[in-house]
Amino acid sequence: MNQRIAHIALVVDDYDEAVNFYTQKLGFQLLEDTALSETKRWVMVAPKGQGECCLLLAKGVGEEQRSRIGNQTGGRVFLFLHTDDFWRDYRHYQSEGIRFVREPAEEVYGTVAVFEDLYGNLWDLIEPK
Repeated sequence: MNQRIAHIALVVDDYDEAVNFYTQKLGFQLLEDTALSETKRWVMVAPKGQGECCLLLAKGVGEEQRSRIGNQTGGRVFLFLHTDDFWRDYRHYQSEGIRFVREPAEEVYGTVAVFEDLYGNLWDLIEPK
C-alpha cells in the first residue's frame, strides 16, 4: 500500500487575507486558487519547493467552523515548518511582524521557536539537527 497526506485543511476567516499572509509574510507559494461557487474556493499554499503536502485554506462556514478559526488544536502547536536556516527565517518573520510566542531554543532535535499565524494557530519553526 502506498499512501500519503496530500493536504491539510486550515480553517480561515477570509481567503484573500489568508493567501496574503502565507504568500507575503511567510513566503509560501500559491499553488491553486479556483472558484468553486460564488462563496467557495479551492485554495492551496505551500512553502516554496514543497512537493508533497500543502495547506488547503478552507473558509469557515457557520458557527461551528468559525469557532475553530485560530484554535484548531486546542492551543497546542498545530503545524511544524522545517527550515534549512533557522536564523534567516526567524529574522525575516520578525521583520514581517510575525509574533513569536516562544523564543528560540536549542533542543536535542534542533533549533526551534513557536510563532502564530494571522489567526493565532501555533507553528513550530524548526531547523532539525
